[in-house]
Amino acid sequence: MSVDTHQVWALLQHVKDPEIPVISIVDLGIVRDVVLTEDNHACVITITPTYSGCPAMITIADGIEHVLKANGIRDVRLETQLSPAWTTDWMSDAGKKKLKEYGIAPPVQQSVTYQTIDISRLLTQRQMEPVVPCPKCGSLHTDAASRFGSTSCKALYVCRDCHEPFDYFKSH
Repeated sequence: MSVDTHQVWALLQHVKDPEIPVISIVDLGIVRDVVLTEDNHACVITITPTYSGCPAMITIADGIEHVLKANGIRDVRLETQLSPAWTTDWMSDAGKKKLKEYGIAPPVQQSVTYQTIDISRLLTQRQMEPVVPCPKCGSLHTDAASRFGSTSCKALYVCRDCHEPFDYFKSH
């Protein structure tokens, strides 16, 4: 195996999220680290699921192994890191743009970090729904129809101008 970590990161761009096939796992921000062992015989990929029970992680792990092995990396080791928990802040700008082009509104607010938190602000923030621009027409006249969309990481919104329903990738 004669690859470097930059090449591995580039290969991982080809592994798509099975629930949102236009975004790579790198753009989604679930790939935390790529390490080649000292002897350069193994590649260790550290991933963090978007949710601890995310059913897509098995398919993602299979995709990582398939892409790397197809490109000559025979010893692939996957490690799951749950802490710190994944946040939409880790999504790339390119990934957010791809979501919007696909018809899913990207996260519109930064996630809340629990290390420096004002509980009264959090309670107020939790009661307020974010203003989510419609990914189809750009209108800000949108309403949350359901806290859950096609997957648990998305909410269902409806645009009052173009009357189209759309998923919103929730901030967390």
